Amino acid sequence: MNKAFTRESDHDDDDDDALIENRAVLPPGVKNYITPAGHQHIKEELLHLIDVQRPEVVKIVSWAAANGDRSENGDYIYGKKRLREIDKRIRFLTKRLELCEVVDPAARVGEEQIFFGATVDYVNVQGNHLSITIVGVDEIDVSLNRVSWRAPIAQALLKARAGDQVTLRTPAGIEVIYVENVRYQALE
Repeated sequence: MNKAFTRESDHDDDDDDALIENRAVLPPGVKNYITPAGHQHIKEELLHLIDVQRPEVVKIVSWAAANGDRSENGDYIYGKKRLREIDKRIRFLTKRLELCEVVDPAARVGEEQIFFGATVDYVNVQGNHLSITIVGVDEIDVSLNRVSWRAPIAQALLKARAGDQVTLRTPAGIEVIYVENVRYQALE
């Protein structure tokens, strides 16, 4: 078979990566707020990619290249693809670290108004008691009830205080929520 039809493109993964990192897209000029824990997590991931994963894959690719015909060498083809993925993630994380502004929620202990880093307890009209923590776009974790400060719920809650009634626009319509408690604490 002709190599032109079997060779992988350097851009095969761009659409998949855009979907994966789509939640982290920031409009130009908008600051990338992040907690100290989130900043540390990104730095650790970047260092792990640079110091551990990339050297391992480079070693495999070098070994596979030395074995001869690269066009049918699965280790070589997969290794090169994995190197592109790692390099793309390294570039993304490096840019994120350059643009981020670290904000420590623990520095706001005692604050009554809702800002970045706040953990907010609220009640919706159905009477459900819920809690969220407002974090950076790179720290979203639904299992820990962490939402981006750019999320509609966070935007609706910003600058509110305990006891306030807030209007939230949802796909299902307008919903009223009642802020019960606002607290700030260091996140892990």
